Formats: sequence, structure tokens, C-alpha cells
Amino acid sequence: MKKKELDTRLIHSHFDRQQHHGSLAHPLYQTSTFVFDNAEQGEARFAGNESGYMYSRLGNPTVTELEKKMADLEEAEEAVAFGSGMAAVSGVLFHLLKSGDHVLVSEGVYGCTYGFLEMVKEKFNIDFDLMQMSSEAAIKERIRPETKVLYVETPINPTMKLVDLKMVIKAAQEEGLRVVVDNTFSSPYLQQPLTLGADFVIHSATKYISGHGDVIAGIAAGPAEDMQTIRMTTQKDIGGVIGPFDAWLLLRGLKTLAVRMDRHCDNARFIFEKLKEEQSVKNIIYPGDKNFAQHHLAKSQMKDFGGLISFEIEGGKKAAQAFMNELSVVQVAVSLGDAESLIQHPSTMTHSVVPEEDRKKMGITDSLVRLSVGLESGEDIWQDIKQALEKAYMKI
Repeated sequence: MKKKELDTRLIHSHFDRQQHHGSLAHPLYQTSTFVFDNAEQGEARFAGNESGYMYSRLGNPTVTELEKKMADLEEAEEAVAFGSGMAAVSGVLFHLLKSGDHVLVSEGVYGCTYGFLEMVKEKFNIDFDLMQMSSEAAIKERIRPETKVLYVETPINPTMKLVDLKMVIKAAQEEGLRVVVDNTFSSPYLQQPLTLGADFVIHSATKYISGHGDVIAGIAAGPAEDMQTIRMTTQKDIGGVIGPFDAWLLLRGLKTLAVRMDRHCDNARFIFEKLKEEQSVKNIIYPGDKNFAQHHLAKSQMKDFGGLISFEIEGGKKAAQAFMNELSVVQVAVSLGDAESLIQHPSTMTHSVVPEEDRKKMGITDSLVRLSVGLESGEDIWQDIKQALEKAYMKI
């Protein structure tokens, strides 16, 4: 039978209602531990000789439903849900790396991922280099004998630069390296790196997967053998587990992912066209822009162009902050992918941990703001931005 479309699988995949008394919604197993029939059953489960649940840090039915659904959506063999996006990032990288290893990282990576890489470099002698990953030759030139992983964000936060996944994966496979892709900005609705040959996909599920700004969570998906090892080592023993209620909220959020992403993308297109008319706005960065250097790559690699736009405000940091302070519909907050439109100032917020010199190389200036376009009326979002720009320039 033909596999159902992703829109349908978001709602129906991997849920046998007959096993849950015919419940339409996923049940919430809000429990920390599970009772055994007898001592022998407990022994068998801990020995791995009998399937079943033992303790929610080691597995929970609600979490399992989420993991099965995310594996299906990303076309992965298996997925593991974490307590945060950074728990997913660190869980996968700790699994793949040891002291003395080296990672090549796409330039402009999320600030906390950069902070994590700096920490493991200092504490565990795991080195990394940032690079643009502009060509196969450039990548191979930077690969060392100790390089084990290519770590990619695409689109990159917050500069929206894209990395050609097919090119990176080809280079990695020829060199025997593993490829990890942070797919947070796209969600599996817009992009599925594993279908192109990537080894692992990571999400901050806090963002589009949830979509409602009420969960902190992460997802990693990849080969079953790797994911099972991650589940029983870097997740279990470090402890970055997700609670069942958060998993239940994510299952609920996933049901509307398709319609939400379509609205995010449509609103972002509308706002981009309006921003182009503003003299006080410069250097608008949006993959849907036909003049965007990687527009054709975005068209070939993504289903649509996403809900994020970065742009610079004439007048530097002072003007950017003055503009943000005049907004009312758009909320000044980090994160993205929520129903609410959110705006943040990367150089002083999400990427403040990155040294100024590196920020400038990434294209993160003091004038740059990142807008996560929400689900409100596109016209209302625009009117709020327009009035904020006018008021800000009256004050500075």
C-alpha cells in the first residue's frame, strides 16, 4: 500500500487506538515508574530479556509515541526525544566523538551549540572549526585525520545561509565521516535531510514541532543502532530526558504542523515584500528572495522558504533596539516557530556567547534582527513593524 502523505501521517501515524481503549487523543502516561508483576519480571526487563517499561527516564509510552512519529516524519529508523534541543545536540555529539577528535561546523551555528563546542574543546580536547562549507573541495581541504563529524545547520541561524546538503553528504561519505544536520528551522515538513543521505537529524522541538511556545524539548533521529546506544548511554546516564507531559504536548502540536508551516511561510513572503519598500531596512535575508544568493538551492532542497527573516536596521544597535522596543504585536523574545511573531537581536541575545570577531565573520552585525513570522494576520504584523520603524526613527 502506498505510504500516506506527510500531512496525514502527522495526525495518524504510529498510533493504535485499540491499544488505548479507543482513545482519539494520545493518552498521557504521567508516571515516573512502572509496577512489575513480580520480581522476576523486573529482573528480566532490566536484563533486556523482556520488553516493557521500567522507569520513565528509561522509557515512557507517551514518549515512545512521539519518538515513533518523529522517526516516521524524518524517514529515520529510530528517534530519541530529549528534554531540550541542546540535550539532543550534546547527546548525539557525545555519542560520536571522543577526546582528540575534530568536527567541521557550518559557519553561523546556533550560539549555544557554539558554546557547547567551546566547552568540550576546553574540557575534553575535542576540536572544531567553523567554515562556510561552500564547496566539496573547500570541505575536503579542512578535513583532518582526526575529523569524525560534519555538523550542519541549514538554514543557518540567524543569517539564513544555506548549506548544500547533497554536496556536504557526498564529501562526508567519500571521507568516511558522519553528517549531523540541525533541521530546526525547517521541520520535517519543509526538509528531510536523512532522505538525502545525512546520518542524523536534530531538532529543537521547542520551535516548529511544538509551535505553541509551551515546551522545551529536543529530538534526534538516525540509524537504529546509534539511536539505541544514545538512548542507553548519553541520554540515560547524562539525563537529558523529556517528561511525558512535554511529549504529549509535542504530539498535540504535530497534528497542526502542516497548516502552521504553510501559514508561517505565506506570512513571511508577505512581510518580505513589505520590508523591501522600507528605506530604513537594509540587507534583508530571506531564502524566498529571488535575489538571495542561494535561492535556487532553497527551491531544490526545501519544500518552501520558511517563516524566518533577518534584516538590518539603519543606525546600528541603537536603532535596532529602538525599533524592537516600539513593537506590540511582534513580541521581543528569543525562540521561533510559535503562533506569536517573535523578534530578537542576535548579537546581544542568542549569539552573545560568540566572540565579536567570529560573529562578524558569520555576518551577525549589531544592526541585525531576526524575525520569526507568526500566525497572526500578515497585515497586522506588517502594520506593527511599520509603525515601530517610524516611531524608532523619531526618537533617535
